[in-house]
Amino acid sequence: MLFTALRLFAILSLLTGIAYPYGLTLLSQALFPFESEGSILRVADQRIGSAWLAQKFERPDYFWPRPSAADYATVASGASNAGPTNADLKRQIMERRQWLTAAHNNPAVPEELLMTSGSGLDPHLSPQGVYYQVERVAKARGLKAEEVKQIIRQQIEPSQWGTLGQERINVLQLNLALDQYKPRTR
Repeated sequence: MLFTALRLFAILSLLTGIAYPYGLTLLSQALFPFESEGSILRVADQRIGSAWLAQKFERPDYFWPRPSAADYATVASGASNAGPTNADLKRQIMERRQWLTAAHNNPAVPEELLMTSGSGLDPHLSPQGVYYQVERVAKARGLKAEEVKQIIRQQIEPSQWGTLGQERINVLQLNLALDQYKPRTR
C-alpha cells in the first residue's frame, strides 16, 4: 500500500507540478507571446514598463495616472483598506484635490484622480480623467489643446467585447504616443 501511495504521489507531482505548469506556459507563449511575457512596452529596444501596470508620472508634460496606495510598487500593491470615515483617507483626498485643482486651475477634479484603485496599479483612466488634464499637458508641451485631444481620441480603448466595463485610456501608452507625436509644421 505504501508503494502505491508513493507511486501515485510521484505521478501526481510530475503532472501537476511539472507537466501542467510548463505545458500551460509553452501554450501561452505560443498563443499570446506579448501577454505571457508581461505585456512589456519598449522604445528603441529599451523596456519602459508594462501595459498592465500603472507607472508613476509627475512631470507636467505627461498625463498622470490614478494615485497609488503603494506608490506604484508592484510587490506591495494593493488598496489602503481605509474606509470612508477614516480621517487619514479624508485628509489625503483633500490634499490631492487641492494639488490637482492648483495644477489644472479647475476644481472639478474627477473622482478617479482622487481615489486609489483596488490594486493601486490600475493603468487606465476614463476619458474624463484624461481630458481633465489636457490643458496642463498641452501647455507644458507647447501644443494646442486640440492636438492633444486628437492623440487622446486615438488612444481610447472601447469596453471589452462592447459590453463589459467602460471606455478607457492606458496612461503609459498615451504618454508614449505624446512622445512620438510630431506636430505638423505651421
